[in-house]
Amino acid sequence: MYFRPCIDIHNGSVKQIVGSSLSDTSTVSENYVSDKNSAYYAKLYADKGLKGGHVIILNKIGTVEYEASKEAALLAIKTTPNLLQVGGGINDENAASFIKEGASHIIVTSYLFEDGELSFDRMKKLRDAVGKEHVVFDLSCKKVNDSYYIATNRWQTVTNTCLDVEMLCKLEEFCDEYLIHAVDVEGKSNGPEKDLIKELSSYNGNKITYAGGIRSIDDIETINELSNGKMDFTIGSALDIFGGELSFVDIADKYSYR
Repeated sequence: MYFRPCIDIHNGSVKQIVGSSLSDTSTVSENYVSDKNSAYYAKLYADKGLKGGHVIILNKIGTVEYEASKEAALLAIKTTPNLLQVGGGINDENAASFIKEGASHIIVTSYLFEDGELSFDRMKKLRDAVGKEHVVFDLSCKKVNDSYYIATNRWQTVTNTCLDVEMLCKLEEFCDEYLIHAVDVEGKSNGPEKDLIKELSSYNGNKITYAGGIRSIDDIETINELSNGKMDFTIGSALDIFGGELSFVDIADKYSYR
């Protein structure tokens, strides 16, 4: 089990937000807005021996704000080539450009869906564009009744695609890893989504990185126990480098690749 750090970018700035507050029309709920740029965090993570962190562009592609956030994302991956993954507005046509700029992987969610349905044709195009070894599927999800469903469009749209072990097995030929945000608890620092972790604990394929609600060492160890040590994890708002109380240095020293 390893710590995968994050750099979330919104309107060109490094931020931590409540994930469920993202929308096209309203103001997001911000937990923290950094006065440091993305390169600062990229170097901080590299110096601590942390690999496989993710840089997420939170703005909608095609907007001025997206371009500002994309610029900040490129700054991060250029600062530490081949160490960070990048996601947000990525498709088969622009994926290779992010790899060329220094991303180790590209992260995709919404592009995987066409007219609301999971598209295996798009997955193949993406794999052909950059190679399976450079692809991460972000299968962020929300709980509906007793099951979890993938959420797209910056978590605004809940699809009819159920996230379970069977689905992970179907998709693993197209990607190298999975990043799974538990959207209902993301950015709230009120504990991880234990039922989701249990649901996916029997999966034995691609590496999974879990995100959402982590607030303490005990939460990390709970994820380790529930996933049988299979899942990596990421933390945002709870870390002291993002205004929280959890020591980044302590987490990095205990759960880095060193």
